[in-house]
Amino acid sequence: MIGALKALFEPPERETPEQRAHRQHLAAAALLIETARADFTQDGEEQAALQALLSSTLDLTPSEVGELVTQATRQLDQATSLYEFTRVINDHYSAGQKLQLIGDMWAVAYADGNLDKYEEHLIRRVAELTYVPHPDYIRSKLQARPGTDKPA
Repeated sequence: MIGALKALFEPPERETPEQRAHRQHLAAAALLIETARADFTQDGEEQAALQALLSSTLDLTPSEVGELVTQATRQLDQATSLYEFTRVINDHYSAGQKLQLIGDMWAVAYADGNLDKYEEHLIRRVAELTYVPHPDYIRSKLQARPGTDKPA
C-alpha cells in the first residue's frame, strides 16, 4: 500500500528525457486547461489561446497539441489537487520558465475578454506553489492584460 502511494508522487526511476519532457508538457497543459475551466465556462477564445500557447511555447504541431490536451484533460479530471502538476514544474522548470507559464495562464484567462475571480485565484495559487515572486506575478498580469503595450 505504501509503495503504491509512493509511486503516485515519484517519477519512474529510469525515465528517459522524452518521457520527462512529456510529463512537463502534460503539467503545463493541465494548468492552462484548469485556467480555462476556472470560470466554469470554456469558450472558444480560451481554447484557441491555450492551443496556440502550447503550440508556440512547446513547439508542437496542432495534432500533437490536440493529443496533449486530451491527455492533460484526462489527468486533470482524475487529479485531486494541483500538487502533482506544480511539483513537476518545481522539479524541472527554471524561474524564467515558471514566470512564462504564469504569463501563459494570464493570457488564457484574458482570452475571452473577461478576467474572472476564480481564474485570478487559480493563477495566484499556482504562482505561490511554484515560488514565483509576487512582483513578478503582478508584472505578468499587467503585461497580459488586453490593451497593454507588450515589451519588445
